[in-house]
Amino acid sequence: METLEILDRLIAFPTVSADSNLAMVDYVQDHLTGCGFEVYRVPDKSGQKAGIFARLGPSDRAGVLLSGHTDVVPVAGQDWTKPPFALTVEDGRAYGRGATDMKGYLASVMALAERAADTDLKEPLKIAFSYDEEIGCVGIRSMIDHLAPTIGLPRAVFVGEPTSMQVATGHKGKAAFRATCHGTAGHSALAPRFMNALHLAVDFTTALRGMQGELAQGGMRDDAYSVPFSTIHVGKLSGGTALNIVPDIAVLDFELRHLATEDPKEIQARILSVAQAIGEAQQPQFPAARIDVELRNSYPGLETDMADEIVQFAGRLAQTTETTKVAFGTEAGYFAKMGIPTIVCGPGSMDEQGHKSDESIALSQ
Repeated sequence: METLEILDRLIAFPTVSADSNLAMVDYVQDHLTGCGFEVYRVPDKSGQKAGIFARLGPSDRAGVLLSGHTDVVPVAGQDWTKPPFALTVEDGRAYGRGATDMKGYLASVMALAERAADTDLKEPLKIAFSYDEEIGCVGIRSMIDHLAPTIGLPRAVFVGEPTSMQVATGHKGKAAFRATCHGTAGHSALAPRFMNALHLAVDFTTALRGMQGELAQGGMRDDAYSVPFSTIHVGKLSGGTALNIVPDIAVLDFELRHLATEDPKEIQARILSVAQAIGEAQQPQFPAARIDVELRNSYPGLETDMADEIVQFAGRLAQTTETTKVAFGTEAGYFAKMGIPTIVCGPGSMDEQGHKSDESIALSQ
């Protein structure tokens, strides 16, 4: 099958992260099995999703692994002029949800699998297709321990996230937190007698902004990034039930995106210390006052040595000597943590097309 034929099939599967991807996994598994690959299916705990590891070629060599994810972001609330879950080809571009992020790459890999089936491989071609990447690289975290026992560790990994075919050697890691601020409820006419949980949340937000300033001024820097330092971002704040009730609970969601060379545990320890201090400052008058901080999700960053052979290897394949680092996170850090040299390189532009309506990819890529 041609790459576009495969992409047509892949886009037709509405594999939004909230839904099952099993129909698409069945299709991928059948395709790879038909190409002669050994295929290992890795289900999630719910049984509604699964990832795949596959291998073709001699089992006594490490080989190269091509990695991608099957899930896509939702289309709800977006203004699409073309059907999101049907392939449209116009003016040198292929349109549909996931065309860029990242079913265009998956289709390319599956077309390669067909060509590899007719080739005398000197070392194995390995494939990893995951699930739930779009909600924080959740699927690969559950899959990664199955890599060595199934298809074996490769000597190099290419993660095909959209980089416009530039070779990316790094990205930041991420940690997502929830802070629950505890106060005391009461009538707003007597508000000073109670501890307003929203006030605690605002104080905490102000402290996080201060920490962000410190990271920008005195933290580690990497000028390969457009934002060359680690960042703290508050994305959501909720609390209160009525204007005339002092809220006793407020919930704040925030994230840390850290340089791969900066220890996130050190920054997290500072965050926890600040949260504790804000609560303790109020406890003499309001004993119930406190801020509980919970780590909700995290994934590692990527920092591949420019001198590593995989960087030159990828540059030769992509016909470029330039490298970059990307602002978005990927699953690459999980492979790198296992000691496997890893780069990110794939078709499509995340800046121009990723997660947007009328998502598309250039046929040339």
